[in-house]
Amino acid sequence: MHHAREPILTPVKISDLRPTQITVGLREVKAKRKRWKAKVKKEEKAGKFLGTHMIPVVLGPKKVSYVIDHHHLARALHEEGVEQVLTTVVADLSGLDEDSFWVNMDMRDWMHAYDDEGRRRGHRDLPKSIDKLVDDPFRSLAGELRRVGGFAKDTTPFSEFLWADFLRRRMKRRVVEANFSGAMETALSLAKSLDAGYLPGWCGPNNDA
Repeated sequence: MHHAREPILTPVKISDLRPTQITVGLREVKAKRKRWKAKVKKEEKAGKFLGTHMIPVVLGPKKVSYVIDHHHLARALHEEGVEQVLTTVVADLSGLDEDSFWVNMDMRDWMHAYDDEGRRRGHRDLPKSIDKLVDDPFRSLAGELRRVGGFAKDTTPFSEFLWADFLRRRMKRRVVEANFSGAMETALSLAKSLDAGYLPGWCGPNNDA
């Protein structure tokens, strides 16, 4: 009988986790902190939450854990004073030299080295810790846009960052920061336009109707 391989869960200090992206949406981090606070009102719920929300990592040189998803959650838990999280190892690339490691991370879409202005950067520009992730208000806008139905959840790697870049090229950052609800109305309109048709999860008008 074939048995599915059980994931190996390892507790890791959040302060030891290494990001594979430069930015997060701090509004989204704030929302996750709020949900976490609701969980910790009952200790057993908090424990269950941590037990079912593993952080996927890739092991790099010197067995360092590189986060490849759930950066927002890790940042939120860190800001709430949580010291450790459970991680699940997606791949062990610890035997590679540094250059080969980063080539593999890039080729497998396990890193997103773009800054808060949408510019491509090198892996050396990635933050060294979760608390050093930079705020990108367009990432917050894209996350909220998906939650209100502006586009569908998609398996494309970094799909919300693609939407953030789309919005960034059509809206002013100061507008998003000054009036988020107004920016959401504009974002919803843009999301339904044909210009957004190339993006993952697009839910634009059906011209066949």
